[in-house]
Amino acid sequence: MKEIIINVDAKQNKRILLVENGKLLEQYEENSNMKRLEGNIYLGKIQNVLQGMQAAFVDIGEKKNTFIHIKDILPKVDTKTEDPEEAVKNNNIKDIVKVGMPILVQVKRDSTNKKGARVSTHINLAGRFCVIMPGVKFITISQKIEKEKERARLIEMIEQHLPEGVGIIVRTSAEGKKEEDIIRDMKQTLEKWKNIQKEAKQETQLPKLVCENSDMVKRILVDLIDQDITRIIVNTQKEKQEIEQMLKENGQQIEIVLQKQESILDRYDLQTQLEKIENRKIWLKCGGFITIDKTEALTAIDVNSGKYIGTKSLEQTVYTVNKEASIEIAKQLRLRDIGGIIIIDYIDMKEKEHKEKIIQVLQENLKQDRSKTQIVGFTELNLLEMTRKHMCSND
Repeated sequence: MKEIIINVDAKQNKRILLVENGKLLEQYEENSNMKRLEGNIYLGKIQNVLQGMQAAFVDIGEKKNTFIHIKDILPKVDTKTEDPEEAVKNNNIKDIVKVGMPILVQVKRDSTNKKGARVSTHINLAGRFCVIMPGVKFITISQKIEKEKERARLIEMIEQHLPEGVGIIVRTSAEGKKEEDIIRDMKQTLEKWKNIQKEAKQETQLPKLVCENSDMVKRILVDLIDQDITRIIVNTQKEKQEIEQMLKENGQQIEIVLQKQESILDRYDLQTQLEKIENRKIWLKCGGFITIDKTEALTAIDVNSGKYIGTKSLEQTVYTVNKEASIEIAKQLRLRDIGGIIIIDYIDMKEKEHKEKIIQVLQENLKQDRSKTQIVGFTELNLLEMTRKHMCSND
């Protein structure tokens, strides 16, 4: 049984939890004091052009100017048939943008204490079943939809209704859904794009906010409501009413329970589960453990044998710990919503077969993750490289 639990505290900070049979699978936080720009669309103004970096700074009306690279200005290409780096080499940013010119951009990554936000002219508008990409010529089907017959059905359906000059990503949630529901969602998202274009064309002082991304609760719910959710539990009447309205608009019928009497996080001992997520060290059932360390550039995960001494050979002992660690790593990546480059330092394995099996175990467990992941493989130093897309960013 899958449930979504939404807890709003006294300071209006929100926590969204996905729980299955009492076990926490995913968790997201929205701090009322933290201004999130990610997903917002602005009509900005070019402030500086940095020829040496093939980049520019864009004023979107915030304290810090945002950063845009030439590859996020040039038309997006299908990487299966074209090399995006080739276009970057053959173009000069000074020939494309000038200081003071208006530019329609979407925030792809929020600012930090050290850096301004990262923006792109490649607009992504996410609906329930699809992501619209204006200015793109290709259709992409989620890799998590594996049946070729279903992929072919979705491509044929989209091709019949998709207008010229617009690309689309068909999301995993579209699998098995009725044509009328998918096309309705696509047309609603296209209508949103038309409204953004109209707003951007209106003469006004630059820069200006053209489209504000919806709050995290609504965005997460849009992603989760097609995941066989049994019920949604909330602790405020306001949140309950807003979710009821949203479900009504989407034609969804899910039970919503208002629970005010007791702490909503006491359910299934969720508070304890949440506290464990903060731990650097996670123990494995066999007695080994993993450690997770985040840096600005990447996340490093180290696998250790700990208390486990095994019963057979050293190679088999190592494989057992690494296998169990792989299952836990896939779980922790999802729980902590770790994005970007991830380096896993497994205990060294001599047998090639064991390395291949470890990758298979990791791949199999990552299938449960809604986010896009890519396993690059083992390096010469026996470190496993992979990437994962942050769930809170736009698809």
